[in-house]
Amino acid sequence: MKPTLLLLAAGMGTRYGGLKQLDGVGPNGETIMDYSIYDAIRAGFGKAVFVIRKDFEEEFRNKVLSKYENLIETEIVFQDVNSLPEGYVCPEGRIKPWGTNHAILVSKNAVKEPFCVINCDDFYNKDSFMVIGKFLSALEENTKDNYAMVGFSVANTLSENGTVSRGVCEKDSDDKLISIVERTKIKRIDGKVCYYENDQWNYLEDTCPVSMNMWGFSPDYFDYSESRFREFLDNLNEEDKLTKEFYIPSMVDYLIQSNKARVKVISTDAKWFGVTYAEDRESVVAKIQDLIAKGVYPHKLF
Repeated sequence: MKPTLLLLAAGMGTRYGGLKQLDGVGPNGETIMDYSIYDAIRAGFGKAVFVIRKDFEEEFRNKVLSKYENLIETEIVFQDVNSLPEGYVCPEGRIKPWGTNHAILVSKNAVKEPFCVINCDDFYNKDSFMVIGKFLSALEENTKDNYAMVGFSVANTLSENGTVSRGVCEKDSDDKLISIVERTKIKRIDGKVCYYENDQWNYLEDTCPVSMNMWGFSPDYFDYSESRFREFLDNLNEEDKLTKEFYIPSMVDYLIQSNKARVKVISTDAKWFGVTYAEDRESVVAKIQDLIAKGVYPHKLF
């Protein structure tokens, strides 16, 4: 069974200043998503499911989905603050989305096979799709509780234009994920990768594995997520009701700590890049041009 690629594209893109998912960075107007789809196809994925906001559906269909006709099966699902389990109502005044793991949940009816989750505004590079595609394709039918995460070296995931947030991972000698901790301010200082915590900068090894939200799951993950999301909603206090989000790393960490699932950290030497800040765009365009010059991608993808 060919795995599915689940692309999270419902983000506001506030720091970037617009719908960066639709911004052309390739020589023929290709988006970062286009390169992800191209890599997924050659890694053996058979379907692409996009999680978007309803308000830019028409533009998304015209600019994005039309490119993939006859190349890969596609489907759209919508993330909305009112997409809640039966018996729950969105708190009055809530505008902020419910987070990345909620985005996975709304795709439950569209995904029936092992799947890989990625962010649409992150450029993951060819090798990362190859390694996660191989893992998912090897899963036996009805496999449960056996997941994976592509672990990027933190030094390969930095922005030249500001700090970044990363899920810093600890793994054992068998590459089993032990824990994942969100570090919200990471950058290179005097040649060293550091994160800010407790009013000081702390050192990280360049090779420390971090999550870039490139996960591999089997469909049983939806059931765990729905149950946990109910608990999340039940425990919201008045202050949290309008802003708190349900994230993938926190869901995965819960499964690990409660011994409900095993998560393998699959290493890659791929270099991530993306448009966290508007100033990153020029660098992204240049890096894509370099990959084209090296023959990693054709001049025109589709």
